[in-house]
Parts: sequence; C-alpha cells; structure tokens
Amino acid sequence: MSGVGVFVAVVIGILAGWIADLVLARRHALFTKLLIGVVGSFIGAFVAQRLDFRFDGFLGSLLVSSLGAIFFLAVLGIVSGLFRRPA
Repeated sequence: MSGVGVFVAVVIGILAGWIADLVLARRHALFTKLLIGVVGSFIGAFVAQRLDFRFDGFLGSLLVSSLGAIFFLAVLGIVSGLFRRPA
C-alpha cells in the first residue's frame, strides 16, 4: 500500500476485512475485521508485487487488501476445518 497514511491504512484494513466477511459469509467483530484486513493487505501486497501488478491509491489498495483478506480467511477456514473433531 504505497502512499497511504496510517489512518487510511486502518480504514482500508477494516473495509477489506468487512468485504472478506461478506464474501465468505462470516461474522466477525470490528477489531477482528481490522486484523483480517491488515493480514490480508500484507498477503495481497506480497502477491501483487510478485505478479508485478501495479496498484495505486485507495481503490487499488482496497482491492489488493480485500483479495488478500479473502484468501487469508479461506485458508484459515480450511486449516481450522482440518483440526475439528467429528461429532
């Protein structure tokens, strides 16, 4: 997320976590959405840089962060499903 301030990064993190919650039909608290969005932004930025995908500004950062957050929640759901005990 090049060129965004701390406040904007927090807003992007919350929005990215909220979008990931909507897409994957989850319900998390606001702080959890922020954490999901922040982790997702790191994942998204890493993948985008590796793929040489250029993202600028608020919307580009939101898109990359949201995709990273969706990926993070999906992987987390798969991993946590592996360790659940059968009923």
